[in-house]
Amino acid sequence: MSRPQKRHRSHSDTVINTRQALLEAVLELISRDKSFDAISLREVTREVGITPGAFYRHFPDMNTLGLELVTTSFSTLRAMLITVRANPIPEELIIRRSVETFITYVRAHRRQFQFIARESFGGVACIREAINDEFKQLEIELARDLSRLVTHDNWSESDLRMLANLMIRSMIQIVNQQLMARPRGEDDDELIALAEKQLRLIALGANSWQSNQNKALSDKTSKTGKR
Repeated sequence: MSRPQKRHRSHSDTVINTRQALLEAVLELISRDKSFDAISLREVTREVGITPGAFYRHFPDMNTLGLELVTTSFSTLRAMLITVRANPIPEELIIRRSVETFITYVRAHRRQFQFIARESFGGVACIREAINDEFKQLEIELARDLSRLVTHDNWSESDLRMLANLMIRSMIQIVNQQLMARPRGEDDDELIALAEKQLRLIALGANSWQSNQNKALSDKTSKTGKR
């Protein structure tokens, strides 16, 4: 009775390995400067070494494969950020720790980041929308963190989301422009300092911003004082 179970596990492992190989094949093709919508099913299966027909045992179509890549790429990043949040960090180190975590993610998952950065403006609508939805979730989580800071504790939710969006998009842009052009293994201290400086400039400007919620309170106080 043990033999059929062994064969079943072996078959399951093969299915999982082939499925993962298909995901990796797409990332590899994208790393060769191809966009997702320019990659054919035949190219992917050729890269893995299976027939085009075998593809459908794992995914109904290429878009479904792409959507799974979006999910796995962001789940890895989110897990790293959750780990950072789990440990108390002095307020003055929050930006630097976030920058270090993001760059560590990109270094370890370079092709996933390329996929996210490229396809967030790509030609496949469902994948573009899925990436933007994931970014919105990161914005919500970062906005929640920002609301705990003394400088932003009275900000409106919409303004916190706006600030979070600026920080995330800025980080992606600078990493995409600078890190991807740097050799693997090169020291990242200079890049971390540059990214941290850029985010601190955004934060500095934010300190002068009168949030809608603060403005409403200020206007109410002003009107009360005039009576």
